[in-house]
Amino acid sequence: MTSSAANAPSAWGRFLIVAKPYWKGDRKRVAWAVLVGLIALMLLDTHLAVLINRQTGELTSALSARDEERFWEAVRGMLWVVGIAVPVYALYYASRDAYANDWRRWLTHRFLDAYLGDRAYFRLAGVDNPDQRIADDVNTFTSRSLNFLLILLGSAMQLVAFSAVLWSLSKMLVAFLIVYALVGTGLSMLLFGRPLIRLNFWQLKREADFRFRLMRLRENAESIAFYRGEKQERHQLDQRLRAALLNTKKMIRAQFMLNLFQRSFSQLSLLVPFVVLAGQVLSGELEVGKAVQAGGAFAAVLSAVSLIVDNFESLSRFVAGIDRLHVMAAKLEEAPPEPGIELQPAQDLKLSKLTVKAPDSERVLVRDLSLSVPAGESLLITGASGCGKSSLLRAIAGLWTQGGGRIEHPPQEDVFFLPQRPYLQTGSLRSQLIYPSTHTDKDDAALLKVLDEVQLRHLAEGEAGLDRSEDWEKLLSGGEQQRLAFARLLVHAPRVAILDEATSALDDANQKRLYERLAQRGTTLISIAHRAAVAGFHRRVLQLTGGGRWKLSKTPPAAPADAPADGKPAAANPPSKLKNT
Repeated sequence: MTSSAANAPSAWGRFLIVAKPYWKGDRKRVAWAVLVGLIALMLLDTHLAVLINRQTGELTSALSARDEERFWEAVRGMLWVVGIAVPVYALYYASRDAYANDWRRWLTHRFLDAYLGDRAYFRLAGVDNPDQRIADDVNTFTSRSLNFLLILLGSAMQLVAFSAVLWSLSKMLVAFLIVYALVGTGLSMLLFGRPLIRLNFWQLKREADFRFRLMRLRENAESIAFYRGEKQERHQLDQRLRAALLNTKKMIRAQFMLNLFQRSFSQLSLLVPFVVLAGQVLSGELEVGKAVQAGGAFAAVLSAVSLIVDNFESLSRFVAGIDRLHVMAAKLEEAPPEPGIELQPAQDLKLSKLTVKAPDSERVLVRDLSLSVPAGESLLITGASGCGKSSLLRAIAGLWTQGGGRIEHPPQEDVFFLPQRPYLQTGSLRSQLIYPSTHTDKDDAALLKVLDEVQLRHLAEGEAGLDRSEDWEKLLSGGEQQRLAFARLLVHAPRVAILDEATSALDDANQKRLYERLAQRGTTLISIAHRAAVAGFHRRVLQLTGGGRWKLSKTPPAAPADAPADGKPAAANPPSKLKNT
């Protein structure tokens, strides 16, 4: 999809791109069936509104004529109509909201499937605050889409029903009404259209930025407290709050002008039918009740034809929300870039002429790397910061595919990655141990044994045991978090474990114990580490020396070797089989 403004779809086109799948997908039967039911309720509600309008006129005429029998007959008729109209009204709105809720559930699942599928959340760029778009904008989109759709249909029904009443009473009122509504709608679109939509779009973004910064403050409270970074955080929050409030000021000014216009438009409309019909009433040609009935019909028809004027503020917010969802939907539908690195399944990990580049860049991090790591072997990757160690792991994981060459590795379920900073959810201790799985075949005794191995058995002490639920990221120290991550590794027992500084917060004794556990299990081990003690747990060392160059050796080098001046891999880099020595 082109990003140029000339080729961008209209607001209606953007709406259809987001909304259409619900009406044509697996929920289409329910979607259309419930919509037909809602329209039937609206027809009934509109008919009842016409009857109420008629009975109101009859009541007024009976009082004006001082006809007691006619008055009480009108009262009884009104009570019957109201007795039916009230439950119909309540049922209609409850059904509408339940329908919007079902649409929200379906559309949110659709966005989540696309967001989490193919790791789109990792590569998604150019979309700010995707969390708000999925959580808030989808909700707003579904509820307001259905609301505006039903308002439009209801207005059409109201227009037909009350126009007939109005036409029978005064053709002049109908003519005046058409001109009045067209002028009001045209002026509202011309004077308030684009500015309000644009301001609402930016307001959603500014508010999301402010909320995101507050969320970051909460998530990193301990680090900020250690830094005593309150002034810097306050400065960042003030900037985002100021941007939101400045945009709000612009919206207030625009809304003030819109309110002046809307109020004048609606208040003047109350006077029109009485002025037009005054002569007929005063001359006795028309009953007072008929004039009241004509006034009600005029207001109903005017409300139907001035839909945009009456709902312009919420309509502008709605269009702004459509724009945000459309941008995200378009990004999620974009095909991922063609991978330059070929990924193939195999029994052992093998890299063949692998070249890794930084995403969206021609900077080479690793060039023409060839090696294999047989089952049970171990490889340590070292090098200065920024030389491409973590990037190489991302390529092995399939997160970075820009470059060339081939990577062969066992199935994903047999490969487990441990980052330097473990990801811990708020939830039960059991869920932390089995993450990313949602269930496990291991019983509680087996899970407790794993906790013993990483010296975290105390976390399961107490009445709740493995079902203890905490905010583990805040409760545990850095070393405890890394040990809990190791526990995950031991629970899943993968064939290949890839560790990116995964023991940086551990003392030497704990580090030694955990590496020995992996060696005893025969796990193929690939590590990134700067601590010299880690080298003793690996048989080979791959040293990245910068500029794409690398060196493979049996023992850790005493110091980083000087890189060749020609920019090519260091000498004597044949494809290597790492075998036990």
